[in-house]
Parts: sequence; C-alpha cells; structure tokens
Amino acid sequence: MLFYVARRLVYTLPIIVGVSIVCFLLVHLAPGDPLSAVLPENASPQLIADVRAAYGFDKPMPVQYLLWLGKVLSGDLGSSIISQRPVLGEVAVAVRNTVSLAAVAVTIGFALGVGLGAIAGYTAGSYLDRFVTAVSITGVAIPHYWLGMVLIIVFSANLGVLPSTGMGAHDGNLLALDTWRHMVLPAITLAAIPTGIIARTVRGAVSEARKQEFVQTLYSQGLRERHVIKHIAKNAAPTILAVMGLQMAQLLGGSILVETVFSWPGTGFLLNSAIFSRDLPVLQGTILVLAMFFVLTNLAVDILQTLFDPRLTRT
Repeated sequence: MLFYVARRLVYTLPIIVGVSIVCFLLVHLAPGDPLSAVLPENASPQLIADVRAAYGFDKPMPVQYLLWLGKVLSGDLGSSIISQRPVLGEVAVAVRNTVSLAAVAVTIGFALGVGLGAIAGYTAGSYLDRFVTAVSITGVAIPHYWLGMVLIIVFSANLGVLPSTGMGAHDGNLLALDTWRHMVLPAITLAAIPTGIIARTVRGAVSEARKQEFVQTLYSQGLRERHVIKHIAKNAAPTILAVMGLQMAQLLGGSILVETVFSWPGTGFLLNSAIFSRDLPVLQGTILVLAMFFVLTNLAVDILQTLFDPRLTRT
C-alpha cells in the first residue's frame, strides 16, 4: 500500500510541473501584449522597457519561468494588474466562496445521484429505472446557465422567495441564514449535472455487480439482503469513487457560467472578471490553484480506491 502511494506521488510530480508550465505560458500565449493593461497608449519606448524590466519580461523565457516558479513555491502569485492587490489573497477569498458553494452542491449531487442510481440498479429494466434514466439524462443535458436563469425567474422574479445574486450582507458567513438563502439556487444549479452523471454511474455499477456469480453464491448461503447489498456496494465502489472524484474536482474548480449568472464571488467569477479585464496575473494564479485542486483530488481518489479494492495496488 505504501509503495503504491509513493508511486502515485511520483507519477503526480510531472503532471504538476506540466500544469505549472502551461499556467506560466498563459501570459505569453494570450493575444496581445500582457502589459497593455498597465501601459498608456502613448507610452514611450523607455517607459515600456522599464515596465518590462519591472515585470521580468526582459529576461529569457526559461529564466522567467524559474523565477516565477520560485515565487509560487514561496506563496507569491504576484499582484493584480487592475487592483494592485496580491493575487494569493484574491484567489484565497474566491476559493473559500467556491468551496462553500461546492460543498453544498456536492452533498446534493452525491446524495441524489447515489440514491437514484442505486434504486435504478436494483430495478433494472423497470419503469422506475426508465424514470431515473430520463431524470439523469435531463440533468446532464440541460445547460447550467439556462437552468440558473430559469430558477432565478421562477423563485426570485416570480415567487420572490429566494435571492437571485450575490452572497448577502454577511460576506459569506456560513452561520448566517441569509448566506444559505443566497446559496440555494446556485447550489441546485451546480448539482444538476453531477446528480445525473453519478446516478447513471451508480446504476451501471450496481446493475453489473448484481449479475456477478458471487451474488448468487451469497444468496444460496442464506445471507440476508442487507449483507448482500454491502458486498455489492463494495464491488461497485471503485468505479463510483472515480466518477465522484472527478465531479468533486470540477465543482471545486467552480463554474464560470453559474457563478457569473448568480454573481457568486468564487473562482469562476474571478476567472471571468480576469479574462474581460485582461488581468493576467489573476488569471494565471487562479488557473494554477484550480489545476492543483484537480490533480490532488484525483490523487486522493486513486488512493481511496485502493481501500475498497486492494487489487488496484498491483496494477
């Protein structure tokens, strides 16, 4: 087990390095001059040269990358071109807001997805199975931004029972009821696709596990239904965990469209603002943090899978 974990950590390091290179190159691959946001239109050649030297753009690209990587490892993601505030502080606040929203969406999506998928898997081929399948496909097919706007029209504009945008007057304080009221609509919107994907995955895994010979053996030995269900769940768990881990990573990464529709100040909203304002340090730092979330979440899921299926440590 320890050898498998160490091997997975070694395999993850090249991925992290590759992600850091891609994030660094965003500044140079983006169309236009990255310094255009801070330079006046009539800037003199001397001013341009001074600003390029201040931001380190006068050095060779490999040197720029190493200097930037050294700052990142020390916790310095640079400063925002627009607000002049440290990028790490802005990203930290956005990550906090996204994590709180994603935690609620994860709870909704996982609970509904596992529940509906398990029911469909145990009633494969029935009308209930077809109903769950239809609900799952609908949840995946509906665009996030469209569902969000429909919820705003129904529950905010027409009924007036829930707020439509922002986080309320308590600045994301999870102990405040107003924050939870602002979180309801975006959390439901974010949970729609994970619910459908997880429900279909659980349905397939449970249905396939029930066809295995060991299930009939367990029944022939006189085991009660709850014990058989426990064995089926254990065999279906690795596949379900893999999909749930990917969905969790995507939710933690935020959603530009959903957070923009609801004006939720998370990582997606921050990315959208940085793109339109050409604030490349913020864009670069936010993508780097989100990519690390995704990589580390997948690593945690890989390790967790081995607890349910030790055979994975030999692959």
